Amino acid sequence: MATAAKAETETLSWTIGGMDCASCAAKIRGAVERLPGVSDVRLSVMSETLTLSLDESRTRRDAIEKRVVSLGYTAMPASAPRTAAPEPASNCGCGHDHGPTDKAQACGGHEHAHDHDRDHSHGKAGKGADHGHGLPGHVHEPPPDGVSWYQTGKGRLVLLTGALLGAAWLAKFTVSETAAYWAFVIACVIGVVPVARRAFAAARVGQPFTIEMLMTIAATGALVIGAAEEAALVVFLFAVGEVLEGVAADRARASIRALGDLVPKTAIVEENGETRQVDAAALTVGQIVLVRPGDRIPADGAISDGVSGIDESPITGESVPKTKGVGDPVYAGSVNREAALRVRVEKATEDNTIARIIRLVEEAQEARAPTERFIDRFSRIYMPAIVGLAILVALVPPLAFGGEWSVWIYRALALLLIGCPCALVISVPASIAAALSTGARQGLLLKGGVVIEAAARTGVVAFDKTGTLTAGEPRVTEIVSLGRDERKVVELAAAVETGSSHPLALAILARARADGVPVRPAANAAALAGKGVTGELDGVAVFVGAPRHARERASFDTAALETVERLETAGKTVAAVIADGALAGLIALRDEPREDAAAAIAELRALGVRSVMLTGDNARTGAAIAGSLGLEHKAELMPDDKVTAIKELALEAPVMMVGDGINDAPALAAANIGVAMGSGTDVALETADGAVLKSRVRDIAAMIRLARAAMGNIRANIAIALGLKAVFLVTSVLGYTGLWVAILADTGATVLVTANALRLLRFDAGKAG
Repeated sequence: MATAAKAETETLSWTIGGMDCASCAAKIRGAVERLPGVSDVRLSVMSETLTLSLDESRTRRDAIEKRVVSLGYTAMPASAPRTAAPEPASNCGCGHDHGPTDKAQACGGHEHAHDHDRDHSHGKAGKGADHGHGLPGHVHEPPPDGVSWYQTGKGRLVLLTGALLGAAWLAKFTVSETAAYWAFVIACVIGVVPVARRAFAAARVGQPFTIEMLMTIAATGALVIGAAEEAALVVFLFAVGEVLEGVAADRARASIRALGDLVPKTAIVEENGETRQVDAAALTVGQIVLVRPGDRIPADGAISDGVSGIDESPITGESVPKTKGVGDPVYAGSVNREAALRVRVEKATEDNTIARIIRLVEEAQEARAPTERFIDRFSRIYMPAIVGLAILVALVPPLAFGGEWSVWIYRALALLLIGCPCALVISVPASIAAALSTGARQGLLLKGGVVIEAAARTGVVAFDKTGTLTAGEPRVTEIVSLGRDERKVVELAAAVETGSSHPLALAILARARADGVPVRPAANAAALAGKGVTGELDGVAVFVGAPRHARERASFDTAALETVERLETAGKTVAAVIADGALAGLIALRDEPREDAAAAIAELRALGVRSVMLTGDNARTGAAIAGSLGLEHKAELMPDDKVTAIKELALEAPVMMVGDGINDAPALAAANIGVAMGSGTDVALETADGAVLKSRVRDIAAMIRLARAAMGNIRANIAIALGLKAVFLVTSVLGYTGLWVAILADTGATVLVTANALRLLRFDAGKAG
């Protein structure tokens, strides 16, 4: 039975037009979750997608679309085509035909063929569409690309109601009060009709307590009691607020959209000595692409021919171009500055560095912070409470104390408007979105509000050593022959390390190539997690690993032990080579700390954060590295030992674990927050809660600074929202402020918290102090 039920459930996705903030997502989620057969609803504001599991025997997929459309959004199946066909290579649009290799030069620029704007159509409704949402928040309708705010439906409504309001005031002073009154009524009705439509649409799907409903009641009530002028002004200010909020909210997403623009739309593929221009999104692994000087690199890959300076500032933030040659990795979006290169594509478009950044940020939007979830729950109680209080204000004074009905109804309507929790509800997601965008631009990835809160509370940072505190590029500094000659020691070690991507293995293989030692892969090669590697070469059983593990397989005489001690005391990592149960020799390697490691530890100390190094290396090497950097250390740890150490540290304070390798994945998962170095393995990046893409240790302190700034911004936003509500709730009930001041305060508070959140877009996380 369970299997049959599972077979009926299908995962479906839609592109949602007009979903421009976390509040929009909350409204759609609340409406869709009420449909039978719907489960696991996920919305990504950044990518404007809705994904859910649906049992179509209970609800048809078109019912989902109708429900979303009824709320004022558009819904298009995510599989629908959204990009135009690539431009033919033979025609660049300048009126002349050019071959793919001379097209840019003929049209006056290197980047003509490779730097077109990317198509970012996400199913947005065309201008004039009416996108709205209720609890929590207002309506956000950022103008589509190339369209000014006044060309949108919301913008035209503002201009129309503003013109009618101006005409009514003119009539008031030049014609008559009666003419002005009806002009105010017309302005109010025209402005409130689309708001009322959205209000009743939300009510029909089980969300009656929305700002649109409160606005409709307030405007209608004001007309009933004869306050047409204030009703029209309230509607106008509300429309202005919606436009301002939409424009402000879209700025946070613009920085993420800009990341996608870094990858060129087209690429020049070289096959059989000929070139042709193709859509960069269609590139496949293994293809060779020609990248000319001035072009952006269209895919992650490795240089197969040529040497040039690569400007990686769009990806890493480093302003100085790096000289790269054959075999060196390059990233999509970086710029080739000097000479033509041929690059072998190593990752599909959807897996390149920029795509991964965007995807991680989009996914982060789904992970709501605990503060955000609390405020969401609070608003669901708060809104009905405000409505109830407004009813009491309208009824009790007239009935119990003989108050004037029109006065107390007016005050109740003002209370409804000022009581809307829009500013409070949007205060957290606005700050989170801005922080995520800022982090992404500065190479700091945080997977959602939950991670931001955890990072802000960090009291201890635990670092892996190799590839994290150190560059992960050790080199062989000394070879000690103890049972076999030096070349044989290198040959045996290289044989079992062949195929490994571990930094120590790569260093041994590099030394073998440098010495001209033949490298033949060992038979039955196997890795022993945390201990070493084994294999057979010419019938000789070989083991390469740390001396403490090697001593379980072979005896070490006094001279060997003294040599190991000497090398390790010098801060070197020692690999013992065992051949047929006998010690053949020792290989010493050194992996120097990253240039910014010491400065990073000092910055963390200044932030009040304790630093600890957790390494599987020997105690002497660990002590030498930790001592040079000024931090605590624990050495000779197996992967499960690191997990135990993380749990012990977590008893004192929240722990952030920073690592880059597969063996770091368990520790990254065990920590309160796991952060992967950008140069690390995909396993580490997937397991981690965040990543520092520039692979700089100082970025760990920057990440904590950004998280703390975001939480400070959130607290300020909540204080602004609650403070203004408290003041104007009292003044509205006492009659000191009226309807237009109430809506101005509500809209003003929302714009204030949004503007305050957008300050994070200018935050420089790398600046200490």
